[in-house]
Amino acid sequence: MSLQCGIVGLPNVGKSTLFNCLSNAKAQAANFPFCTIEPNVGVITVPDERLAKLVEIERPASVVPATVEIVDIAGLVKGASKGEGLGNKFLADIRNCDAIIHVLRCFDDENITHVDGTVDPVRDKQTIDLELQFKDLETIENRYEKEVKKSKAGGDARAKKLVEVMDMYKSALLEGRSARTVQLDDNQAEVAKDLLLLTAKPVLYVCNVDEASVVNGNKYVDAVREAVKDEQAEVLVIGAGIEADIAELETYEEKQMFLEDIGLKESGVNRLIKAAYKLLNLQTFLTAGPKECRAWTFRKGMKAPQTAGIIHSDFERGFIRAEVIKYDDYVTLGSEAKCREAGKIAIEGKDYVVQDGDIMHFRFNV
Repeated sequence: MSLQCGIVGLPNVGKSTLFNCLSNAKAQAANFPFCTIEPNVGVITVPDERLAKLVEIERPASVVPATVEIVDIAGLVKGASKGEGLGNKFLADIRNCDAIIHVLRCFDDENITHVDGTVDPVRDKQTIDLELQFKDLETIENRYEKEVKKSKAGGDARAKKLVEVMDMYKSALLEGRSARTVQLDDNQAEVAKDLLLLTAKPVLYVCNVDEASVVNGNKYVDAVREAVKDEQAEVLVIGAGIEADIAELETYEEKQMFLEDIGLKESGVNRLIKAAYKLLNLQTFLTAGPKECRAWTFRKGMKAPQTAGIIHSDFERGFIRAEVIKYDDYVTLGSEAKCREAGKIAIEGKDYVVQDGDIMHFRFNV
């Protein structure tokens, strides 16, 4: 399953440094605005302790972890919604992403220029929010009359529902609130997808701090948490500079020692990837055997035939049944054969909702 998270923020807040830590791709990092012009696309390997345990058991010929695509998007400035700076490109790139990782500068350093002259992450957040909100209002205004006519002329129920949703969104946006703050029922949420609003995308706020603040945060982080308390959005504290140092270390043991020395149990990069997974309502099912152990990404709530289709479209088209082993049973018993002997393999049909960590084997006929 291909999924893109866009890393956004004002110029010089640490986006590209963080991107470099996350991905094998290398974005240029320099102390001036608009360093990143073309969106750099990289691939994150999703850390999963369960996959590592299956590898210990099976000793497979190959291992394939789950991955997520990330995009380092050009820095935004005031007026982007009207095409200022690289605004049009920024907005197009973010529209193509499934979620937003919003990086905020939460550290003082006179050697690193801030585009607005002073450090104020709440102001920086509002700058980007306003530009995205302006663009969303434009999107609604361009669509509104057309949908009103459709709802009246032919009694189009979907158009009527969409007009209702647009009214709700417009009220929120005019109040300076993002579309994601509007509470929709299931039917409203379904038609709202047609609008492709920028501020409806799920967001994760990343506070980029110095080493002294990486464990307990600082006054800037506190201000961000207060500012986003009504958005139901997660706030992560990460030191992008420290993550860059960790990325340079060669072994897992060296990285763990470094983390322990600064008071952390897990790297910020790992926490960020896991938070992005949660943000996007994603889960993982696993396949295991001597040839390959693999983690597969699926959306929470998917049924067995849909997840089979992630492996291959023929699996979904000719789906017969799924054989499911719970991860804990597999680890406890040590193999698929022993799980079968112990009656720990469940036979599930088309209505089975796949659970996070399920070890799956699909039967199909095409």
